[in-house]
This record gives sequence, structure tokens and C-alpha cells, in this order.
Amino acid sequence: MQQYFVAGKAQDEVTITDKDTMKHMFQVMRLADGDEVVLVFDDHIKRLAKVLDSSSHRFQILETLDSDVELPVDVTIAVGFPKGDKLEFLAQKTTELGANQLWAFPADWSVVKWDGKKLAKKGDKLAKITLGAAEQSKRNRVPEVTLFEKKADFLAGLSSFDKVFIAYEESAKEGETAALARELSRMTAGEKLLFIFGPEGGISPEEIAAFEAHGGQTIGLGPRIMRAETAPLYALSSISYALELQKSN
Repeated sequence: MQQYFVAGKAQDEVTITDKDTMKHMFQVMRLADGDEVVLVFDDHIKRLAKVLDSSSHRFQILETLDSDVELPVDVTIAVGFPKGDKLEFLAQKTTELGANQLWAFPADWSVVKWDGKKLAKKGDKLAKITLGAAEQSKRNRVPEVTLFEKKADFLAGLSSFDKVFIAYEESAKEGETAALARELSRMTAGEKLLFIFGPEGGISPEEIAAFEAHGGQTIGLGPRIMRAETAPLYALSSISYALELQKSN
């Protein structure tokens, strides 16, 4: 069943006013009177709704659905600015895998350099990608995207997390394999986790020192060295396995 995110509070009757949402509902998907969809409002609760009048884009809420597919912990994925369209790829895939936020920052070894104007344009594009991915994967919330123009602003945000993990290639090379599993086993529902990844060139020693000074802990991601766009997906999959799949057994 189709799912859409709607800004505002849930009411018995709802009129869709967002132009992009209206176009997708009634032109692309051709919703007609009587068709049913799932709507998610600002409270992140899913509700079954029926089209009352397709011409005026009105829906009637039928019932509240007991469906929450969010990770038990609040995960933010932070990456150094990568090349090409890798950030767009990560916006889609980290949303599908349950991230609550996607952050990107100018790392020491980032090849690309984006000013405020380019960041704003890219941020708008990424927001549309996360919205579509959240609808497709039936999420209860749309991840927020934050692109930092200055690394100092990124560092200032690290204190808001309960745990900060740094995916460090050198830890993997040294054979460290237990820290991630150990730390995930200690996490409790509702905690906030930040996972930092470098760009294609990795994380510089100076950045490691800065992240550790803000409470970060280096973590290996197994014996194999992964690409910048692969490592965050491995981490999210590991979090899901440790905190969702094992808990259900």
C-alpha cells in the first residue's frame, strides 16, 4: 500500500496541499475516490486513510496503525564529503536501513569542496531522496540531512550523542574485530549514536585526535577494507542485526 508523509497534525479529514505530494498521488499513482493509502504526520504515527474527493485532494482517516519500523536506537551517519553522487546514494540507502539523520562534513582528505550555495542546493536534493526512500521503505519518519560547511560546527555537534563511533581503517588493519559488537551489546533503546566515516581517502590522524577529544571511539568494521559508500551500510546492517534481529529470537 502506498505511504506518504504529510506535514501537520492528524485530523479526521485531511486535505493535501503540498504540490509534489499531490502530483505523485493523483497524477503519477492515479489515486481515485475510495482508494486507501497510509499517511504519516508529524507525530510519526501511521494512519490508514481513504480518498474522499480526488479533485479536492481530501482524505478521511480510517484508523491508526500499530506499525513502528524505526531502529530502537537513534543513529546518525556522518561522512566526509565524498566524490560524485555517492552522497545521494548514501541518502537513499541509509534511509532504507533506518538512519535517523545523515550528516556530511568537509574532511581533511575530501577531494570535493562545496561552498554554502552548493551545499544548500545539494541539501534540497538529498531531502527529496530521503523522503522518497522513507516512503518506499515504510519508515515512520524521514531522516534529517545536515551538510556542514565548517568542520568546527560538525565537531560542536558531537556532544549531543550518547556514543560516538569512528570507523577507522587502521583498526581493521590491526585486526580489531570486537569493539563494535561489544559496544552495541551495551546500548539501550532510545540512546543516540553517531557513526563517523571518512571520504575516499579516509580519516586523517588529526581528525581522529579531534574526534577522540570529543568522546569518539575508534571501531573496526571487520577484516576487509570497504569503500566510503559501503562502510555506513555495513554499520547500519550490524546495528539492525544486534538490536533488532537477535532481540526477536
